[in-house]
Amino acid sequence: MNDAISPGIDTLGPPPGPWGLFTAYAKAASLGFGGANAWCRRVIVEERRWMTEREYAEVMGIGQVLPGPNVGNAAVMIGRRFAGLPGSVAACLGLYGPPLVMLMGFALAWDQLGSIPTVAGFMHGVAAAAAGMVIGNAARQATRLRLPWDLIGIGLCAAAAAAWFQMPLLLIVAVLGPAGIAAVVVRGRRA
Repeated sequence: MNDAISPGIDTLGPPPGPWGLFTAYAKAASLGFGGANAWCRRVIVEERRWMTEREYAEVMGIGQVLPGPNVGNAAVMIGRRFAGLPGSVAACLGLYGPPLVMLMGFALAWDQLGSIPTVAGFMHGVAAAAAGMVIGNAARQATRLRLPWDLIGIGLCAAAAAAWFQMPLLLIVAVLGPAGIAAVVVRGRRA
């Protein structure tokens, strides 16, 4: 299935090798302060056109229910899809290598400069920008996927259960996961 990626783009780019995966994830990770998912989606879906919006959302959905960071899980799956084990290793090195180097540098700088009020204010601003990127990415994906109303309702129930009722993720998945699967199966029978 080849979903429209963005207006005017309906074909996928050539599949990447390990080096392409490394550079794509390194770029996304280097730009993704506070979370690289928004940048990974942008690089993989919009810039390099390796996957459709729906394919990327499906991989992220699987990555979210697996243990560990969802964007890391997705990097392993996407790397394997395009270049096998070397692709998974390259994607993970690109995703985690540059931020590790930057984090070590920031930790050294914070140790020396963290007590300065201007630096503390800057860090609060970076945190707010990262939160805005996460919200913007979620809104962009939601509008492009054109989800049916029943699945949107299940997603909103999951968000409410986590945010307001502070239910554990495992319980939310155990209750709402089967509801989502049932909704898709019922819709498939109608088609």
